[in-house]
Amino acid sequence: MSDAVLLHVEDGLARITLNRPERLNAFNADAAHAWADVTREATSRDDVRAIVVDAAGRAFCAGGDVHDMAENVDGGHALTELAEVINIGIRALTESAVPVVAAAQGTTAGGGLGILMSSDYAIVGEDSKIGSLYANIGLTPDLSVSAQLARAVGERRALQLVLQDRLLSADEALAWGIVAEVVAPDAVGERADEVARFWLAGASRAYGNAKRLIRSQPSRTFAEQLSEEARSIGASFDTPEAQARIRAFTKR
Repeated sequence: MSDAVLLHVEDGLARITLNRPERLNAFNADAAHAWADVTREATSRDDVRAIVVDAAGRAFCAGGDVHDMAENVDGGHALTELAEVINIGIRALTESAVPVVAAAQGTTAGGGLGILMSSDYAIVGEDSKIGSLYANIGLTPDLSVSAQLARAVGERRALQLVLQDRLLSADEALAWGIVAEVVAPDAVGERADEVARFWLAGASRAYGNAKRLIRSQPSRTFAEQLSEEARSIGASFDTPEAQARIRAFTKR
């Protein structure tokens, strides 16, 4: 497996690490395929109950590797195919019933914004910057940015971000709802691990299915969503985890 994206699984926690720090963890073909492989493995393993997505170096993800595009991408069709490979991993994370926290230090830009929003809970440092910047090099949003950004912040704010070369500060990203918490720059990874451990110590399968209900809601009508909620709570009630927790609650 490529070392461009790393996977480590221990005690129910899968850690996915973007590992091209010399390129600000931007994606080339090698990283794209490694990302797809690693995320599919992490979300399909029965022993994984929480996922941390982090990155090596001073930035989280700068999107696509523009230098590699200029030198090695043979036309728009090849770039489309590469984006579809990365989309495999984005769908694996967002469609899974496993909660995902991102530790996003430094800058997140371009397609990196889509990677960030593929997490369910994002932690950034006080010095972090987040933006789109696609049009700066004549490209349009990919890697779920147009699909997830408007849902996260609303259409008007999404347009503000993609139609300017603006980088949001960490506090602005928090106010817009793109990230969940802002911490000291050297505490990003530690705080993300705390969030993941909170899930693991609690009803992790219930957290995961709550995430699944929220993430999958746009594919259903209101009535269908109500039915899916009813089905899900019934299935949860029958699990040993829920039965034990309900018994403990009634004995308080």
